Amino acid sequence: METLSTKIVDIIYAAAIKIKEQVTKKRLIVSTKSSRSDFVTNVDTQIQDFIMEELLRVERGIKFLAEENNLSSLSDFSGKVAIIDPIDGTNNMVLEKKNFCIMVAIYDNHEGKLGYIYDVMADNLLWGGPDVGIHFNDKKLKRTNNVELSEGLVGFNSAIYRRNAFHAHKIGDESLGIRMTGCAGLELMNLALGNRVAYISNLQPWDYAAGKIILETLGLRVTNIYGNDLKFNERELFIAATPLAHQRILEIMHAE
Repeated sequence: METLSTKIVDIIYAAAIKIKEQVTKKRLIVSTKSSRSDFVTNVDTQIQDFIMEELLRVERGIKFLAEENNLSSLSDFSGKVAIIDPIDGTNNMVLEKKNFCIMVAIYDNHEGKLGYIYDVMADNLLWGGPDVGIHFNDKKLKRTNNVELSEGLVGFNSAIYRRNAFHAHKIGDESLGIRMTGCAGLELMNLALGNRVAYISNLQPWDYAAGKIILETLGLRVTNIYGNDLKFNERELFIAATPLAHQRILEIMHAE
């Protein structure tokens, strides 16, 4: 598994070089998917293809669940499965030229083995799993402190907070403040680093697969908004948090 991990890191770094070249040379071709603010670019599809091709060189027979190119569903999770978000935070890449990530997760017979979240422009890599520990660049991380909702910041999906869905404003009021980056990977990274006590969003499997492995290894809770396991087959309302914050958030969300 460590050899596979090293090769995946190399693939991610190589993909990042390709992304930076396209971004800095202004070669992005932007179109929309489900709405005028749901961007996809030529880089999303090119990078996904590159990562898949390179992973197949390393692990023949690996299956894929990924955001682009009609790979957004998978019925058979037996054996090794790679779950890929080639550009998490595409709008940020297009409009800000920063604050976006590459995310890759490896599952083996439904069990999370390795997760990678790479902040491309900041050159920060959060990676690992239950067998190798969790690392931020070259530093091995310890289990996250189990702090209360009232003791930290909460990352939010902007639509959930704006609409006050599931008493989002009360959750924010009870915390020390809210943050919205527009990038699930960065929010999950901040949670792993102790910069958030929770992240609440509406995510697809490729948005949370890598983070789930990393956060659960660090002792955090990752569920849907009812406290149940994520299904990996559709968009879901998502909570990741310290155990204490997770419990309090569920209480607030489902209060009368």
